[in-house]
Amino acid sequence: MSTNYYEQTYIISPVLEDDEYDEIVNTYKELIEDNGGEIDEVDQWGIRKTDHEMDGKSSGYFVNTYFEAPGELIDTLERAQRIDDNVVRFLTLKYDAKMMRHRELQKENAVPQIIDQKDEDDEDNDD
Repeated sequence: MSTNYYEQTYIISPVLEDDEYDEIVNTYKELIEDNGGEIDEVDQWGIRKTDHEMDGKSSGYFVNTYFEAPGELIDTLERAQRIDDNVVRFLTLKYDAKMMRHRELQKENAVPQIIDQKDEDDEDNDD
């Protein structure tokens, strides 16, 4: 069975207790692993403000997950999140070769720094 590499960011309702966030994150980690996926990294960003209200809330608990899995798993995962009242939004990205190269650089802390010319001009004008 062929697998792909994915990144998924999902937002959990901000009105839960701390241990409830961990339970929800573990539920989705187990769902991925139980369906042939392999977790690479789970990054819990915590509660962050959002640009727009979602379900009447202006913040949410953000979780970013990197994993390898068969394509069929994505439908199962997204369906579970769609019917979970605690998951406000989610976005799943399937990595292509260029994104995989960038991910490998991230893991090695070797992502080249991008210098914004506008920022440099602003710093020059501060003198």
